[in-house]
Amino acid sequence: MSAQTPASAPAPDPVVGRAVLITGANRGLGKALVEQALNRGARRVYAGTRQPFTHPDERVRPVLLDVTDPAQIEAAAKSIEELDVLINNAGVSIFSGLADRDALEHQLAVNLYGPYDVAHAFMPRLLEARGTVVNVLSLASVAPVPMTPTYSVSKAAALSLTQAMRMLLSGQGIRVHAVLMGPVDTDMARDLDLPKTAPQDAARAILDGVAAGIEDILPDPWSAQALAETWPTGPVKVLEREMAGLLTAAR
Repeated sequence: MSAQTPASAPAPDPVVGRAVLITGANRGLGKALVEQALNRGARRVYAGTRQPFTHPDERVRPVLLDVTDPAQIEAAAKSIEELDVLINNAGVSIFSGLADRDALEHQLAVNLYGPYDVAHAFMPRLLEARGTVVNVLSLASVAPVPMTPTYSVSKAAALSLTQAMRMLLSGQGIRVHAVLMGPVDTDMARDLDLPKTAPQDAARAILDGVAAGIEDILPDPWSAQALAETWPTGPVKVLEREMAGLLTAAR
């Protein structure tokens, strides 16, 4: 984590005493993020899931939220009256070739349009709170994984969405973070014969990165080894800052 560059001077931990919404919260990384948010002192954790969900901690409020269902997104946005942190964690990975358009469309629906639609629906709450958006992405956002090219396309598009949100919302007080995740030991990665990070460790590193104000969080050994030394000052970040400068100059 030390090689990553903070977006600005670290602010107080944005989770402590705040309201947090986590999508895909019933298993894997999402479930671990719920526990980490509680451990860090979140006042309220909205657990967005596609199925009914219960949790023993009274601070957790289950929310029926399929990120591909406009009606459920609208209902969730109406039911949640305040929100400080949105963590777009829900995702899907399908082992399919580039010729499988149906698989590509499904993954775009979940991995790109899902966070887009959820963030759009909750933007009034986030603007009121001058809040935080965290989009859980993948190293496949940066370079395609040959076994999952359609997943890689969807995550690359989601990285571009995250960069655009960061650029356009920074002037309104909203921080936007990308999580460039390596393999995590969850159901999604069970068929990958690779070293995997425990969800609890990844969740802790994600929220540590958010608290530190790091724009692009590398929360596991795989992502840190691949990008930590080069990403903060590499051409992608340099060009992102130059593009953001065009917006500043136009104001």
